[in-house]
Amino acid sequence: MSAVVAAARGWIGTPYLHQASCRGAGADCLGLIRGVWRELQGAEPVAMPPYTPDWSEPQREERLWRAAARHLVPCDDRPIAPGDVLLFRMREGGVAKHLGIAAGTGELPTFVHAYSGHGVIESALGAPWRRRIVARFAFPQEV
Repeated sequence: MSAVVAAARGWIGTPYLHQASCRGAGADCLGLIRGVWRELQGAEPVAMPPYTPDWSEPQREERLWRAAARHLVPCDDRPIAPGDVLLFRMREGGVAKHLGIAAGTGELPTFVHAYSGHGVIESALGAPWRRRIVARFAFPQEV
């Protein structure tokens, strides 16, 4: 199993908490990615400034996409693999602002993500989620 997937699954059951990144206590989708980074890479590459739930939407800026491209390795040129960081656009015309980690592949693909109202869970990566993926990245050691 991918070290990224194992780390992400270790967060399952963590409650959803906006701006948090503490396994077992609270995390949002970015906090999950940050926590997995710390477990596998060490210190985060930048300090995370406070952000609102609608961050970057009023300005229509792809801040999350740019940050992912700066610190992770783009991997859109190959099929989804366990451990890939998935970036989602949650609504047509909106900015990409949800993240998850691909876990299971094959006939029943899954991904781990922190979802408001649910906490950190492993969900089916079915057609409704797959069509929202706008970019994929790998952690540096997983390439």
